[in-house]
Amino acid sequence: MRLTTQGIILRETNYKEADKILTVLTSEFGKRTVKARACRRKNSRLTAGSQLLVYSDLTLHQRGEYLTLSEADPLAQFWSLRQDLERLALASYFAEVTEHCAQEGEACGDLLSLLLNCLYALDKLDKPLVQVKAAFELRLLCLMGYEPMLEGCGICGREEPEAPRLSLRQGLLHCARCRGMEAGWGVSMPLSPAALSAGRYLLACPPKKFLSFSLDEESLGLLGDTTEAFLMTQLERGFRTLDYYKQLF
Repeated sequence: MRLTTQGIILRETNYKEADKILTVLTSEFGKRTVKARACRRKNSRLTAGSQLLVYSDLTLHQRGEYLTLSEADPLAQFWSLRQDLERLALASYFAEVTEHCAQEGEACGDLLSLLLNCLYALDKLDKPLVQVKAAFELRLLCLMGYEPMLEGCGICGREEPEAPRLSLRQGLLHCARCRGMEAGWGVSMPLSPAALSAGRYLLACPPKKFLSFSLDEESLGLLGDTTEAFLMTQLERGFRTLDYYKQLF
């Protein structure tokens, strides 16, 4: 069977003398494992389209459960981020998280769109990296069904909590006056009023407007620390690419 689709390479593993085993994220077919034969040979027509973080028009051939890449025409290679080690490390983190969250064979157009928008932001937009990272983490959690409840304090119901904090386990806010009443909620992270407002914006904004906000450095740091910790808690794991990204600086 011959399949045509568009997809991005989330992971590449060298195989045998000149092949690769690729993890590809597509809109229609979700995450798929694909063999790219001879793509590491000089002058192979598959070389450009079988690189990590390249988005391409793909032609695949399926025999049983196995897919083989026969054509790959790159649509976006994100050259600028490849020239910056910090941006490339962050992009690799996005890819690893996406690979973990995507389901084999299940359509995931929204997840693919989020990843592509964030890679475009790293490649073309002059946005703080911590802002792109926080936006990716929170929007991805929403897509995975882990959307936090940021409307108000989960204990007293106050809409604008004083000294708000987010429970990493429950995904609920609580305010300073309710501190000590959140039995069983586990660890919570602080959010300034501005960081909370940005979090609410990220939950409600259109997909292509998810970076259309600005924060002072302190509030952006609080937002970034909280989204990262919330993601790790909800997914119950860490990521080696995140460890590497943080070791760089």
